[in-house]
Amino acid sequence: MTDHAAARGADRMKGPVIERRGQVHDGSTTDQRLLDSRGPTDWVHTDPWRVLRIQAEFVEGFGALAELGPAIGVFGSARTKSDHPHYAMAEEVGRRLAEAHFAVITGGGPGAMEAANKGACEAGGVSVGLGIELPFEAGLNQWVDKGINFRYFFARKTMFVKYAQGFVVLPGGLGTFDELFEALTLVQTQKVTSFPLVLLGTSYWQGLIDWMRDTVLAEGKINPQDLDMLVVTDDVEEAVALMVAAREDRWPTPSPKRPE
Repeated sequence: MTDHAAARGADRMKGPVIERRGQVHDGSTTDQRLLDSRGPTDWVHTDPWRVLRIQAEFVEGFGALAELGPAIGVFGSARTKSDHPHYAMAEEVGRRLAEAHFAVITGGGPGAMEAANKGACEAGGVSVGLGIELPFEAGLNQWVDKGINFRYFFARKTMFVKYAQGFVVLPGGLGTFDELFEALTLVQTQKVTSFPLVLLGTSYWQGLIDWMRDTVLAEGKINPQDLDMLVVTDDVEEAVALMVAAREDRWPTPSPKRPE
């Protein structure tokens, strides 16, 4: 790694602003400062002003994505290496979705997100990245054609739910679980129109499904039909076919256009 590349490893995103080298200061995130009731009391008096910043994130997101067209959210681990089979699977997902005339929306980061963006981009599709301010990530990956950086997780999540007509979830960690279970909750509580949720990677996800069936369902914490919201498969073609089938009622003539 070159000295320049090493220096870039310390990049920090603050909403749409990138800081590098000597300009990197406070390690806290905007979400952390908003939600920390133990912080300095002077922040308490600025909360009403934060509403304007939050409003701006929604305005920018809605404005940027309003004409996106049919889209699918693809989630997965930022830690997935480029030589891992999950990376190749994510890349194939992005490519197949683009060939099926879907835009591909990811979190814009590295790993599986990068792979899905790469697949969509190389297939001539629309590759979208919704980034988030984090202490340890340095902006959007190079395969994102249309990118938005958010300070607040809840604003970012709203964009995923509003503009994606289905989710494909590859193996991932806590962030991936968060996105998956929020989607399940929103569908279960009818806060959003039901849409397909596909888990790719049977060996990775089957333990979760078994636990939900044998423990959560067995103890009456969910209904049997709640498990029907999830499809687990190793077949990318099956995942894409489910998205295409679900699209027909909402998008009679899908035609997302790649930005010029």
